Formats: sequence, C-alpha cells, structure tokens
Amino acid sequence: MGSDGYIQLPVIDFSMLNYNQNPEATNHLLHWDSIKTQVLESLQKYGCFQASIDGVPPELNEAVYGAIKQLYELPLEVKSKNVSTTMFNGYIGNSTPLPLYESMGIDEPYVHQQVENFTNLMWPQGNPQVCNDIHIYSKKLREVELMVKKMVFEIFDLEKHLNEHIELTTYVLKLMKYRAPKPNETYLGLHPHADAGIMTILHQNEVEGLEIQMKDEEEWLKVKLSPNLFTIMAGETLNVWLNGRLHAPLHRVMLKGNTDRFSLALFALPKIGYTLKAVEEMVDEEHPLLFKPFDYGEFVKFLFTVGRPIDKFAVKSYCGISY
Repeated sequence: MGSDGYIQLPVIDFSMLNYNQNPEATNHLLHWDSIKTQVLESLQKYGCFQASIDGVPPELNEAVYGAIKQLYELPLEVKSKNVSTTMFNGYIGNSTPLPLYESMGIDEPYVHQQVENFTNLMWPQGNPQVCNDIHIYSKKLREVELMVKKMVFEIFDLEKHLNEHIELTTYVLKLMKYRAPKPNETYLGLHPHADAGIMTILHQNEVEGLEIQMKDEEEWLKVKLSPNLFTIMAGETLNVWLNGRLHAPLHRVMLKGNTDRFSLALFALPKIGYTLKAVEEMVDEEHPLLFKPFDYGEFVKFLFTVGRPIDKFAVKSYCGISY
C-alpha cells in the first residue's frame, strides 16, 4: 500500500520485449521468463500492474490525446454517429447514472480500415494523421495484451489452448472524457466494478481519477498518474478460463478539481456467439468449477437489463457457482 491513499502497483518493464521477436533468442528468453513471473505475482495479488512499454513515445501519446480532445469538441450529432453492433461500444454521453462520463469506441482498432472508417465518420473530409496515430497506438497496446495473455497461458501450461483463445478475442478502443464535476455534483465518474472482459489496458492523461480496491479490502487507493505507464488489468472472463486462478480487481473513477479528465482503454473482449468456460486442465479436486459455461452475448443482455442493479462482479453474479 502506498502513502497518502495511493496504491503502489508493481511496475513491469515490457520495453525489452517484442511480440514478433524470435522466441528462441537467449536475451528474449531471459527477459520473457523474468517478466512472466512478475506478471503472475501481480495478477494474483492485485489483479493488475503498471507496464512500461516500447513503441508509444511521448509525442505519439500527446498526438492521440490531442485527437481525443478534438473529438469531444465535435457537435453531439456528429459524435452520435459512432454506433456499434455491440452494446456499450459506441458513443455514450453524460447519462443520468453517470453524468460526468462520455465515451466513444472503435471496434478492432488495430485494423487500419476500422480506424479510418471511424475518423471518416467524425471528419467527412478525412483525417489521416489522427487515423494513423490511433492505429499505431492501438496496434502496440494489442501487442502487449497478446504478450501478457501468452505469458499467463504458459504459466499454467495451457499453451495448446492459446491460439483458440486468441481467436475468441475481439477488441474495442474506448476514448473517454470525464467532465469536471460542478459544485455540489457527484465526484463519481465511473461506478465500482471489475471488468467483465478478458483484459484491459488503461491510460490516464494529465488528470488522475482511477482508484483500485485491494483484494478482500474496502479501502479505495488512487493510481498515481504517470504518462509513461499503462495499467493492465485482468478481466472476469480471463478468470473464468483459468477457473479463478487470478484476481479481477474492483476499480472506479473519482473526479476532483475543475479540469476535465481524458483517458483511454483497450478492452480485450470475448467474441459473441461462443461458449466461454474454464479450460479443462484448470478444474480438479482442489479447484472445483467456479463458473458455469456462458455466452458473452447473453451475458451482455443481462448486464444491461433495465432496472437491474449494478453488480461489482457481474460475470460472477451471472454464472458463478456457490459451494
């Protein structure tokens, strides 16, 4: 635990690794195995860690956040064109339960055409610079997500299942704005929850707000702002695959001060239409099945049922098994 209400998350250096690097290279193997151990310890204890990664230099980070600010200066009728076939992935604006929160989403942002489709929708005259910046940024974050996923599957001797689970993964990049609260208005930007997906890579810029609750504790601890670090979180679906071997952390966003907060997140999510369940090797006498098999599309419908209370651990509420 950190001082002054801050959490001291492990910082893991991914800058020496490249997903396409020769896995047999000696230096790569040494770094890979060392980082893999740190990843496991962090995801079991905290459910998350902070990562230093290569490929997102300060100028690219600055350019992407400049683009996000431009996007939120667009008229509402333009932002509202950002729609998605998946609930919650398109434009969301200052709703009643979350009056400070606004977001836009880009499906499969590591695919250049997908980003171009989005930027052409926002800027009909085209905006190739913003398109390229967001695409490069997203490709790098996905590369890191794939490395972490590969490490986790290696740790549990599940390499033979890795490609199948990569095929079951889809991505959305969420570009988010939290406006500064007015006097006597809620400080809550985003309610306490564990991410339901597979993995999330978060970044906050200029204004803090992300808070995390330690496992089995009630105190909320702030994640210190660091423009060069990304917070990587395990999601509940990853924990379903691993039958509870990791921890999906509770987190929220709290706003103070009079400055708008901008942030982004790459969400690795299960594809809809497939049955998600624990990998067979993860279930034994010592580790009984913790989650019933489920379809993510049906879960999303459940999640957004009108009038349903918000669950902190929504997947567990939906398909968890009690003993």
